[in-house]
Amino acid sequence: MKISVLLAFAAILPLLSAAQSPSPEPPPPAIPLAPASLRVRLADLGTALSNEGFKMRDRLWSGRIASGQPQRLAVNLFRGNHYWFCAALEPVDGKAKLTVFGPDGLAVESVDHQEPGLVAAGVTAETTGQYFLQIETAGGPASDFCLLYLFK
Repeated sequence: MKISVLLAFAAILPLLSAAQSPSPEPPPPAIPLAPASLRVRLADLGTALSNEGFKMRDRLWSGRIASGQPQRLAVNLFRGNHYWFCAALEPVDGKAKLTVFGPDGLAVESVDHQEPGLVAAGVTAETTGQYFLQIETAGGPASDFCLLYLFK
């Protein structure tokens, strides 16, 4: 009995020593951060709205937008809540437009705010559901943008 166990172990030992250790998993891809200047300008606008009772969501969205190629973001909104969607753009002289579309696909009436390098749209959700936010630029070179939204 002991001999058969030793023989089995001796047969398996070379296989175990030849086995390779698993390669480590690659790290997840890094999420690019928006430039600091965009985040600072956006935080300033968000802080001003926070003083009015709005709460900031815990996430920023950022990316690059080319003229004529709008970027869209799906968000879940709740009936009766008030929302502000704010975006900062680089370069500052870039003109942008934020449009909010309701669950039915139609543009929602919004209060718009625009200043150099910043654009915002305030809406009240008429129904609970998935809404779509579209940001687009009007001509010029591609722009970096950073977006956040607040609610109350």
